[in-house]
Amino acid sequence: MADEPDPERRLKQQRDDLELLNQVMRHDIRNDLQLVSAYTALLEDHVDEDGEAYLEVIRESTESAVALTTTVRDLAEVMLREDAEQSRLALDRVLSQQVEEVRSAYTEAVFSVDGAFPEATVVADDMLSSVFRNLLRNAVQHNDKTPPKVDVSARVDEKDDVAEVRIADNGPGVPAEHHDEIFGKGEKGLDSPGAGIGLYLVRSLVETYGGDVWVQDNEPEGAVFVVRLPLADR
Repeated sequence: MADEPDPERRLKQQRDDLELLNQVMRHDIRNDLQLVSAYTALLEDHVDEDGEAYLEVIRESTESAVALTTTVRDLAEVMLREDAEQSRLALDRVLSQQVEEVRSAYTEAVFSVDGAFPEATVVADDMLSSVFRNLLRNAVQHNDKTPPKVDVSARVDEKDDVAEVRIADNGPGVPAEHHDEIFGKGEKGLDSPGAGIGLYLVRSLVETYGGDVWVQDNEPEGAVFVVRLPLADR
């Protein structure tokens, strides 16, 4: 009778297989999306005004799908890692970098920063950038205004020993009954075209850091996503 495979060895093999599958699938999907984007650009001079509207839908859907592959990569990394070693990260550096990257990716949106980000050090890891990237993209992708407006602010709450980041938009907002469930795994909500994993990833990471995240109403319209992260020992 053959020896039973070692459970830990089998689990490691399964993790390696899943990681390889994730890498291959994302690579192939991104290649196909790049091809779609290239052919869409070639069609620009061959369509009338109505056709241009259809091409814009294709462009936006392609950009959204490319962003989704990045989110899937981040989520897979979180799910497949065994032990995440948290460290001290400069909040202003990570947040500023993500604001600039998303601003460059969504040139149709208007991003504003309310004052300077505090020079606070928080408890997190290198996946913190994914938290802010997903929330900033979410504020644009699920916005029905022209132009989409996103306001970012951050402060230190000395009383609770946390740093608080607020990302506000002028979109349709989130109904009160959906304030919690939109962070659920696979929750689409509000007839969203996305897969819903971005906000699930955000909550998973923030809770891993010992922090909290929630959504509330913006005034006079839109939504505000609030992230609170514990400050590192100073």
